Amino acid sequence: MDIWVITFLSVTHALRAEKILKNNKISVVLIPIPRELSGPCEGLAAQLQEEEIDQAIVFLEDNGIEMVQRGVKVNRQ
Repeated sequence: MDIWVITFLSVTHALRAEKILKNNKISVVLIPIPRELSGPCEGLAAQLQEEEIDQAIVFLEDNGIEMVQRGVKVNRQ
């Protein structure tokens, strides 16, 4: 199963992103950053539906949320 994620510079940005996306009716779940993307770093990523990634990025950019990785597909087995 593939998941689509956006990663952030900080947990604070992830929490703000979650609020912005939910307020705009985007389905989002915060998850630990997948190991494939994080290496030794820890933090939160937003897991989204593939069809909502582009709109989510626009909402987050418009609200000044700094993203590290945008719309990355991660294979989860």
